[in-house]
Amino acid sequence: MNLPLEIYAIFAGFIIILSVFASKISEKFGIPVLVGFLFIGMLAGSEGLLGISFNDPKLAQTIGTIALVFILFTGGLDTLYKSIKPVLKEGLILATVGVFLTAIITAAFAHYFLNIPLFDSLLIGAIVSSTDAAAVFAIFRAKSINVSPKLKSLLELESGSNDPMAIFLTISILQIIAMPEAISIKEWIVDFFLQFILGALLGYVFGILMPRIFNRLNLDHYGLYVVFSIAWLWLIFGLTSLVGGNGFLAVYIAGIVINSRKFVHKNNLIAFYDGVSWLMQIFVFVTLGLLVNPSELQYTAFPALLIALWIMVIARPASIFISLIFNKIGLREKVFISWVGLRGAVPIILATYPFIYDVKNALLIFNVVFFIVLFSIIIQGTSLAPVSRWLKVALPNIEDKTRELNSALLPQTLKEFSLDEKSYIVDKNLSELNIPDNFFILLVKRDNRYFKPTGTTVFSSNDTLVVQCEDVNKLNVVLKYLSFGESLGNKKREEF
Repeated sequence: MNLPLEIYAIFAGFIIILSVFASKISEKFGIPVLVGFLFIGMLAGSEGLLGISFNDPKLAQTIGTIALVFILFTGGLDTLYKSIKPVLKEGLILATVGVFLTAIITAAFAHYFLNIPLFDSLLIGAIVSSTDAAAVFAIFRAKSINVSPKLKSLLELESGSNDPMAIFLTISILQIIAMPEAISIKEWIVDFFLQFILGALLGYVFGILMPRIFNRLNLDHYGLYVVFSIAWLWLIFGLTSLVGGNGFLAVYIAGIVINSRKFVHKNNLIAFYDGVSWLMQIFVFVTLGLLVNPSELQYTAFPALLIALWIMVIARPASIFISLIFNKIGLREKVFISWVGLRGAVPIILATYPFIYDVKNALLIFNVVFFIVLFSIIIQGTSLAPVSRWLKVALPNIEDKTRELNSALLPQTLKEFSLDEKSYIVDKNLSELNIPDNFFILLVKRDNRYFKPTGTTVFSSNDTLVVQCEDVNKLNVVLKYLSFGESLGNKKREEF
């Protein structure tokens, strides 16, 4: 069907806007927005309302890979190293050993109990072995689930870093299927360590370099910093993959390292990639939804449900308890970690890989994985809140109380004020400022951390200040001074 470009543009715009609105409905019921994106793709497909014919797994896999690079990089940017440092060892064990065990235990069930061929079972196990950070924390926010900082950091690190292991296992099994004599166990082990060591090392190096380059570029246009960062991201992925490293791990590590450094336009850049990540998730899930033919799913629904339940009740808990056997994490926390094993974008993207390798049962594997992800998100996603309360790992949520206080007690003259590199007070300390006695800088937010400024506090670009003054007019004058000190800095305190 050859339609004018304008029609495709209208379709694309309509589907993306519909996906954004679907997020409101999806989060209201505690189901990740990704499911909504997926159903929109199915509704737009050849068997849906719009009847768009799409049957190109290779293109879907390419779109998925591009999207995954941005999603993993954004996941790294959203991760604070200080918060994950106390659980770094446990997180890395879960992201490697835990993923491997989940894959093996799942494959054993599929092969011995459902009579699925061995290599197909191994593929299914590897593809669904990782969890999805976006799906997990979308539900946490939608249902206001509040757990201890240590437990939340462990979940964040594990779900954000276990995708590279699942990708490695999937590609390794596909290579064995395609070329059974080409890879030995020894070569597989060497390749594993080489990929992860090079991926981590190059991700760290590139992550160190980008903030330093940003601080020395001195470009006149902010947009060029965005362009540079995108080029840098693809440089990380491409070079790491070319030399035999894991490019997906590299971009995730680079994101974490970049976020731990100070550089110009940092907050703006993180906000930009947050938007890009959402756009990529919409693209990949709508595309994969288009690829699905609902009429074919009925033949795989029952075995997929059995595998999904096996993962939730047996494979995932067993891998968690074995991986954390020497750790002091409590029993209830381990059970909760086991249940927070939602599958998301990565398994469905990986489910397109067998088509590329011409695996005989590629369509069967894709449909089984599709259902496993769907069941995982619906069953586990809707039950996270009650399970957290049942296990007594949920902390009291004080967010609603603080909202009630805002309008009743806080003065109208309280404002939030953001600095940039051109602000007058950047690189000056509080004692140097010519501000009146009734003007207060109450809090400073820097790198997602709040602190109370003292006389020696030096302000940085991208700081956000919470300020208050008794007089609104005086407040506005002082804010202008903080921004444009050269024109107002000669005023005396009495003139304020």
